[in-house]
Amino acid sequence: MTLLLIKSTWFSATAVVPQVRAEWGLSAEAVAWLTIAVQWGFVTGALLSAAFTVADAIAPTRLIFLSSLGAAGANLLLLATESLGLGITARFATGFFIAGVYPPALKLISTWYRQGRGTAIGVLVGAFTVSAGVPHLVNGLGGLDWRTVIVTTSVVTVAGGVLTLVAVVEGPFPFPAAAFDPRQVRAVLRDRGTRLAMIGYLCHMWELYAMWAWFLVFFTAAMHRRGLDDPVMAAYVTFAVFVAGGLANWTCGALGDRIGRERTAIAMLAVSGTCAATVGLLLDGPLWLLVAVGLVWGYSVVGDSTQFSTLVTELADQSYVGTALTVQMALGYLLTGATIWLVPAIEQAAGWYWAFALLAVGPLAGIVAMLRLLRSRWPQPDIRGYRPEP
Repeated sequence: MTLLLIKSTWFSATAVVPQVRAEWGLSAEAVAWLTIAVQWGFVTGALLSAAFTVADAIAPTRLIFLSSLGAAGANLLLLATESLGLGITARFATGFFIAGVYPPALKLISTWYRQGRGTAIGVLVGAFTVSAGVPHLVNGLGGLDWRTVIVTTSVVTVAGGVLTLVAVVEGPFPFPAAAFDPRQVRAVLRDRGTRLAMIGYLCHMWELYAMWAWFLVFFTAAMHRRGLDDPVMAAYVTFAVFVAGGLANWTCGALGDRIGRERTAIAMLAVSGTCAATVGLLLDGPLWLLVAVGLVWGYSVVGDSTQFSTLVTELADQSYVGTALTVQMALGYLLTGATIWLVPAIEQAAGWYWAFALLAVGPLAGIVAMLRLLRSRWPQPDIRGYRPEP
């Protein structure tokens, strides 16, 4: 519950794009940079955290609390500016501080579970997913002024941080204590299993945040082509897409515990890649079908996320799980900046079909990575049907 509140600052600016764009006189490219700045701020914070093994050297609850205060304060800076430059700076700072929330939270919940860890992490990532969509819900509640959305998301972020500090403790299965050792970053990347899990995560991130960042704009354009200009409906549909993703993290986390994380990731990558390759064709199609495909895409595009994070907690050196998760996320969020920028650029040049179809490349490559990891962890049986233990 606490983490459902904390990450709401991530997409607070994205949710109010139409209002901010009109008030500040921004171009589509400038709007993209407001979102990219958050990603790169997260990358910077994550890289510094990994370099100094912060996620393994500071108590997770304390780190999450302090970072939530920073994220809320940076989010409020948007109220003090009406220019793109300062707006980008505020969004960069927001992402920087969120880097102190997400990886430590994944490590923290892992201390409570040895069995069923995938389900537990799925619930956590699901909370993050829904919290990323909260600004769309707030924005849809009567078309509130964008400043109200910014203040509300900052308040709930602080509330989440305080609750984490006073009500959350580490579980009965803590990871071994870690000493400061920058060399662990290289050690994490040298391990083949961890590296393949991270590659799968990168392929997943190629698609995820570009879809989240631009679905509202895409759906608004689809409504406009039908003569409908209803920003409240667009906000609610977009929030529903995030809620579908939250449900996916929980159900797919449990599924990964039952049938294997690699197999679950492959299934979700196949579905989300198909949605990315076809959703642009529905720009002029039946609106109900577009909503349905959007919900399926929202479910599948993040249903694999839990699998990659859980794999890293299982495969990495147990003394440096926090560092491994931070490295994974730093690389993943660095990549998201490219696709968040590419989608509007391609849309203007070739239309929405090709803009979203580009994202399908990520799931396709991710399937290849997961098949390789699956084969390395679960060797093929010999002629007698014997399958060695992984």
